[in-house]
Amino acid sequence: MMTPMRYVVLVLGIIISLHFILSFSHEDYGRATSLSNIKNQLKGSSSPQYKVDVPPITYYNANGTAPGPRAKAAFVILARNSDLQGIAASMKQMEDRFNKKFRYPYVFLNDDDFTDEFKKRIQTITDAEVKFGKIPPEHWHQPDWIDEEKATKARQEMVEHQVIYGGSVPYRNMCRFNSGFFYRHELLKEYKYYWRIEPDVTFFCDLDYDPFMFMQENNKVYGFTVSLYEYESTIPTLWDAVKGFMHDNPDLLTPGNSMEFISDDGGNTYNRCHFWSNFEIGDLDLWRSEAYSKFFDYLDRQGGFYYERWGDAPVHSIGAALFAKKDQIHFFNDIGYRHNPFQHCPQGELHQKGKCWCDPSDNFDHHWYSCTSKFEKMFT
Repeated sequence: MMTPMRYVVLVLGIIISLHFILSFSHEDYGRATSLSNIKNQLKGSSSPQYKVDVPPITYYNANGTAPGPRAKAAFVILARNSDLQGIAASMKQMEDRFNKKFRYPYVFLNDDDFTDEFKKRIQTITDAEVKFGKIPPEHWHQPDWIDEEKATKARQEMVEHQVIYGGSVPYRNMCRFNSGFFYRHELLKEYKYYWRIEPDVTFFCDLDYDPFMFMQENNKVYGFTVSLYEYESTIPTLWDAVKGFMHDNPDLLTPGNSMEFISDDGGNTYNRCHFWSNFEIGDLDLWRSEAYSKFFDYLDRQGGFYYERWGDAPVHSIGAALFAKKDQIHFFNDIGYRHNPFQHCPQGELHQKGKCWCDPSDNFDHHWYSCTSKFEKMFT
């Protein structure tokens, strides 16, 4: 006859056995009940998600396919026909590292018509759907209300001071388009998430999960790999404009935002930190929101895209910092990426897990000109 204590031991043995069986046979259960996950839950949400064991939900099978849910998402590529070789190289890496398993569509945008050669070359690289769109002239060209004499004088002064792209009107058109118009394009209306890709970039690591689904499942709205300081000479009055908007629209600012990433004194001055927007994984609804729409329109009316050389990187970064909670911004620490001259190379176990081929010692994260430490400090 069994004693009560033997019953307790027997029941505990059965529970432990079932736990191990479920841990091995059901991946989600194993993650949820892992010691690291339980520890992180007990610690609370002060640590950024890239530093805790909260894996994304969609992984690919051993046969190379990726089952499971899909986000309404696409890659967005702003390119000209002359960018063909550079964008083909970037896209081929994306396919090899990630998208041949997940087959998310590509949306190409150009202020001119894409050539047949461009379309043919691009479509041979992927089995995913590819869409080619033309940018409406009113979304691309310098507005008629810009004082051209003033804008010309500003460009000449920047050229004299050797400011990069200081004399370029097309570059300014691109910055303004990326800041306030790309997400309005007809071809993007059906999507919620986007991943921006540029010509001649490098993706160093295999990516065996779905970043779009990660964003969706974890309520993230903006993701980055590299952050740095903006050239002060390109944005002398940008923060004055931002402060004017904040003064007029305090109700549009999100509580728990990332002000401390972009300002070291509570918003009085701009520390010039921004996410390098040539890599972005984002929620299009952030830019479509009332807050950001009013923010962009306010900045646009100041004329700083043409009277100075405001870039989409600081504009997007300030927008994300003001209109999203800080834990909605994600550092994709496991995605190895390079846009000359800077790169993010995953460290330690992440480097091995991703089969990364970048040099771990060549990593911009904590370089003196990087702002990633400021981002991390928000969570300590």
